[in-house]
Amino acid sequence: MKTVDVCLSPDLIHLYDVTDKVVVVVDILRATSCMTTGLANGVKSITPFENLERCEQMKSRGYLIAGERNGQKVDGFDLGNSPFDYMKDHVKGERVAVTTTNGTVAIEKSRKAIEVVIGSFLNISTVANHLKNQQQSVLILCAGWKGKVNLEDSLFAGALVDLILGDFDYETDAPLLARASYLNMKDDLLRQIQQSSHARRLNKLDIVMDIAFCLKRDEYDILPRLVEGELTI
Repeated sequence: MKTVDVCLSPDLIHLYDVTDKVVVVVDILRATSCMTTGLANGVKSITPFENLERCEQMKSRGYLIAGERNGQKVDGFDLGNSPFDYMKDHVKGERVAVTTTNGTVAIEKSRKAIEVVIGSFLNISTVANHLKNQQQSVLILCAGWKGKVNLEDSLFAGALVDLILGDFDYETDAPLLARASYLNMKDDLLRQIQQSSHARRLNKLDIVMDIAFCLKRDEYDILPRLVEGELTI
C-alpha cells in the first residue's frame, strides 16, 4: 500500500529518501499560499530560488522578482510574500522569480523527488485528489521557520493526511501526530494559528489579512507542480 509521511522541517529532510516519492511542499504563511494564488490568478510561471542574489538576477531576464526575508519584502524587489501581491493586474501573464526565508528552501531540498507539488489550504482538496489518483508514496515537507517546526505547516500536513488516509498507510508516527493535532484544532483553526510564533511575528509587522486568507480552504482548484525548475499548472 502507498504510504504517507511528514517531514516537520527541511533540516530533517536528510532522514528521508525522496527519490521514490511525491513531495508536497507546504509553507502556509506564506510562500506556497502565494504560489498557489499567483498561478490561480494568471501568473505564467513561478521560479523558486533559495539564493537571494540568483533570484535578483532574473530581473534582467524579464522576470518580476519576489523576495522575502524574516517576513518582510526585500528592498528593491517587485513583490513581497503576500498573496494579495499576486492578485494585482500587472502580475497576470508574467513570469515571477521568488525567494523566501523558508518555502523556497524546502522546494530546493525536494528537487530529487519523483514529483514536487505545492500545497496550501487554498488548494488542499485538489492536492489530496491528485495524491489519491497517483501510485507513489507521499512525503509532506513542512517549510517551518529557519529549520524549526511551526504550527501552521504541521496542521496543514495533518489536514492533508486526514483527507488521503483511506488510500495511504502511515510511514512513521509523524503523520499520526500531525493528524491528531489537526483534528484537535480544526474547529478553531484561525484562533489556534494566531497563537503561533510566525503569526505573532507577522502581526508585529502589521501583516494581518494574509493570515486569515491563507487559511481559506479550497479557494482554488489548481495543482502547482515543479517542472524543469518552474512552478506551473
